[in-house]
Amino acid sequence: MKEPAFSFLRGSVTVVIRGGDLEQLINRLGEQGIGVWEIKPLPDRRMELSLMVGDFFALRPLLKQTSCRVHVKKRRGFPFLLSRLLQRKWFAVGLLLFFLMIAAMSSLVWDVEVEGNVKIPTEDIKLAAKQEGLFPFQWKFKLSEQDKLSKNLARKLEGVSWVGVTIHGTKATIEVVEATKPKEQKLASPRNLISKSDAVITYIYAERGYPQVTKNDRVKKGTILISGVQGGRSVVSKGEVKGLVWHEYEIEAPLVKKENVLTGDKKKKGYLYFGNTAIQITGYGSVRFEQTVTYTETDPLTWRKWKLPIGWMSEAVMEKTQIEVSQTPQQAKNSGLAQARRDILAKNGADSVIKEEKILHEKTENGKVYMKVLFEVEQNIAEEVPIVQDQGE
Repeated sequence: MKEPAFSFLRGSVTVVIRGGDLEQLINRLGEQGIGVWEIKPLPDRRMELSLMVGDFFALRPLLKQTSCRVHVKKRRGFPFLLSRLLQRKWFAVGLLLFFLMIAAMSSLVWDVEVEGNVKIPTEDIKLAAKQEGLFPFQWKFKLSEQDKLSKNLARKLEGVSWVGVTIHGTKATIEVVEATKPKEQKLASPRNLISKSDAVITYIYAERGYPQVTKNDRVKKGTILISGVQGGRSVVSKGEVKGLVWHEYEIEAPLVKKENVLTGDKKKKGYLYFGNTAIQITGYGSVRFEQTVTYTETDPLTWRKWKLPIGWMSEAVMEKTQIEVSQTPQQAKNSGLAQARRDILAKNGADSVIKEEKILHEKTENGKVYMKVLFEVEQNIAEEVPIVQDQGE
C-alpha cells in the first residue's frame, strides 16, 4: 500500500515488530482494515512497517493474539511536531507571533497597479483611488465592496467608460477603459494616386476615382494610376494598386561572423525584498566580468492562495563574451540573401511578395562574399498626391 494522503497532518509511526507469528499478524492487519506501508523484512524474524498513529493503538490487541512485540522506531507528522513545540514554549510563542504577523500582513493592500490607461495619468487615477480609501498599506477589510469602489472611481474620473477594481492577495489592480472619441474627419482635397516607382501593374482596384492604367501595363515613377478628375468633376481617389518592382542590392556577407555567448561563469546575489525595496544578503563583492547579462528570479512568501510582497530574490550575473564563428561561402551567401529579403519586406510592407531573385554578380575575396542581386517584388506602388488647382480646370 502507498502512504496515505495527508499522513503528515494525521501523524504516522514506523515500528519494528519481532517474535511471534509475523505472517498471522500481517493477515490480521488486512482483516481489520489497518493500512500499512513500507513493509521491510529484517533478520532474526523481525519486520519494519509504517502505519497511521490512530491505527497504532488498534495494533496492540493483534500483537497479543500473535505473541508479537513492537518497538517504535520513528515518529512523523504534525501531532508530534506540535508536541515538541509545546515543550518549547517561547519558540511556540514566537512561531505563533510569526503566523499572526503573516496573517496581518496578508490583510493589507501592499501595491496598487493601474492598467489600460493611455491618456489619463496613472497618478490621477491613484489619487482618485486614495480618496475612496484604496491605497498601499490600507486594511482590506476597510475597503468598500469592489463594485461600489469601481462605480465611485468611474464617476470621479473624466474620460473613462468603465473602471474595474480587483484584489488578488495583497495587490489591487485598477483596470481602466478610456472613452473613445470619434476621430475628427478632416476634409480631404481632391487627389490622384500615382506610382511611386517604375513597375508593371499586376492588380488594380479603384474604390473611388477613375483608373488610368490596366493590368500588365508598364508604368514609370509618377504615372497617374487612379485619377481624381474626370469631366470637370474632382474626387478623392482611393484604391489599391500593386505592381512588379525591381530592387538591386549590393550584398557583403562575412565568412567569419561574431556572436555573443555565455561563458558559464557567473556571480550569484541574494536579496530579501519587501514590496519594491530589496536588501542584499549574499553575493557581496565586485563583478569582474567585462560583459554581463543579468537574470533575476523572485520567490515570494505565500500564505494559502496569496502571494505576499515579501520573499527572496535571486540574481545571477552571467559573463558573456564574443566569439567568431566561421561559415562556408554558401552559408554566408544564404545569410546575406536572407538579410536582403528582410530589408525588402521592412521597407515595402509585410504584404510584399518576392517573386524572383537573380544574382547578377558574385565573388569571394578578403574574407567576404560580394553579390549584386536583382529582386523582383510585387508590392503596393500607389501613393496619394493632391491635385493642383489649375489641374482640374
